[in-house]
Amino acid sequence: MVDMTRNDMNPGRGTAIEVRGLVKHYGTTKALDGVDLDVREGTVLGVLGPNGAGKTTLVRCLSTLVVPDAGHATVAGYDVVTQPRQLRRTIGLTGQYASVDEKLSGWENLYMIGRLLDLSRKEARSRSDELLERFSLTEAARRPAMDYSGGMRRRLDLAASMIGRPAVLYLDEPTTGLDPRTRNEVWDEVQRMVAEGSTVLLTTQYMEEAEQLASELTVIDQGRIIARGGVDELKAKVGGRTLQIRPSDPADLAAMAHALHETGLDGISGAQTVPDEGLLYVPILSDEQLTAVIGLLGTRGFPLAHVATALPSLDEVFLAITGDKTASAAAPTDEEVAA
Repeated sequence: MVDMTRNDMNPGRGTAIEVRGLVKHYGTTKALDGVDLDVREGTVLGVLGPNGAGKTTLVRCLSTLVVPDAGHATVAGYDVVTQPRQLRRTIGLTGQYASVDEKLSGWENLYMIGRLLDLSRKEARSRSDELLERFSLTEAARRPAMDYSGGMRRRLDLAASMIGRPAVLYLDEPTTGLDPRTRNEVWDEVQRMVAEGSTVLLTTQYMEEAEQLASELTVIDQGRIIARGGVDELKAKVGGRTLQIRPSDPADLAAMAHALHETGLDGISGAQTVPDEGLLYVPILSDEQLTAVIGLLGTRGFPLAHVATALPSLDEVFLAITGDKTASAAAPTDEEVAA
């Protein structure tokens, strides 16, 4: 955990994070290879990528923990290289591994950080109590952190990064190892902070998390940005849509699929029936194809009970963009190259 927050600073308007041509080497390994990035104020940018892609190195550069070898970056109006001291007081950071003072209680950890961030005694006490409750740590508040489970330490670490209500918050795979209930608590708190004006850069390998929180996505691989856009935009780029058709009579499924194959509509292929679901799945690439399929089934006299379209899942988008490869074969992890 590193929390370097102060909310009385005046971040720049419009763009909270601006990155141009960022480069970072670890020996012969180029962890970042000319990264360009813009994050609008009051939004969540999800950064996706396989292990070793450069996600953690990017966060470390933007939080002043690592000095880039080339390029330029500003966060909340401050240059990450020439103004690190000012920047550290406007940001919060939760890394991949919890780091708290194990000899202090959970409450003392939060109170100490609040006071270091110039919160008044009253505000530090109030904010500590508030976050302990939000992350279900109230009962363990006075226990030493060394007695916490791994999940409890992680929650305390997240609370510490948020105590000063940072203008910009970095969450580097924040919910790894958390149970579903605690993960939802983290999501709720992130959404609350964004609603209050904070900007979040989130790295994650949980597609559900990215879809739940991020308004924009950036995919990084081998130190380069290889795709960016909204969730639906990236889905549309990868594989079009799937038309899901449920006939009024499940016995019509096979006949409907045969009709589509027999007619050979332009561009329509791969219609599949799933009898257990009572559905016919038809891959489509355009609105014209969708209209043609529905029109054909109508002229053939098939009554339909339900029609819907679905974009590919974010997991499918991720694999299509980065390639279906293991992380170990692709590159060393950020931790390995930083060692």
